[in-house]
Amino acid sequence: MKIISNKLASLLSRAGIFAGAWLATAAHAVNDLPGGPSVNQLNFAAPATKIAEEQHWLHWMMLIICTVVFIAVFAVMFYSIWKHRKSVGHKAADFTAPKSRKQWLWTLFPFAALLVLDYGVFGIPAYHAVLMYEDTKTDAELVVKVTGSQWLWEYEFPAEGVKFYSRLATPRAQILNEQPKGEHYLLEVDNPLVLPVGKKIRFITTSNDVIHSWWVPAFGVKRDAVPGFLREFWAKIDTVGTYRGQCSELCGKEHAYMPIVVNVVPQAEFDSWLKSKKTPL
Repeated sequence: MKIISNKLASLLSRAGIFAGAWLATAAHAVNDLPGGPSVNQLNFAAPATKIAEEQHWLHWMMLIICTVVFIAVFAVMFYSIWKHRKSVGHKAADFTAPKSRKQWLWTLFPFAALLVLDYGVFGIPAYHAVLMYEDTKTDAELVVKVTGSQWLWEYEFPAEGVKFYSRLATPRAQILNEQPKGEHYLLEVDNPLVLPVGKKIRFITTSNDVIHSWWVPAFGVKRDAVPGFLREFWAKIDTVGTYRGQCSELCGKEHAYMPIVVNVVPQAEFDSWLKSKKTPL
């Protein structure tokens, strides 16, 4: 009896801990964050580029097809198990390779179907998305160099002579639970990157120390920043707004404190911001 009561007390204690953690989480996750994560979000972030739209379409197309294939395969498998069970007199086959035409068809048809799915239905659209990501057919209208460091981002517009740092703006007191958490906790910076809407932008990524990764989900782009290497990708942002991302490569003890904030604005507003940022390099 004593053992049972001890186990019950342990279970109740664990339940209390879980309930407390859930209540603490619920107290902070109150509103959707425009350009960032949403409460109870299950889907990708709302796309702001053609690349992200292509990824959304690919994701749902592949998910639906894979679900249909999964249901069909398991339906046939469970039906075969039930129909040919031993209790109704069936005996398991003892062959190790296809011998009849029917057996060859059952072997080759799934193989051919997988080839068509992998290389045709999935492969061609995926390859098209990669080409969009690496679109070098036309010249970029703006070049942005992104340099990762422990634990901040450096942005540079080489042709315009502009360079600045972007650091986490969340007060340390909030991180140490000495103050209430703010609305943009761990997702706010002192100097957001500002970009013009509707312009083809070439991003160049690198790093000063370890590997980082610049990732904004709404743009559908993610590129590692590797020390000693210049890596690039292209994107054209179609919608004005504020977009948020994070470093997505484990880079040290403050990896979680490298948020990305991008303000996408009309060209005139971007020109004004760029002029205010111009300083000699």
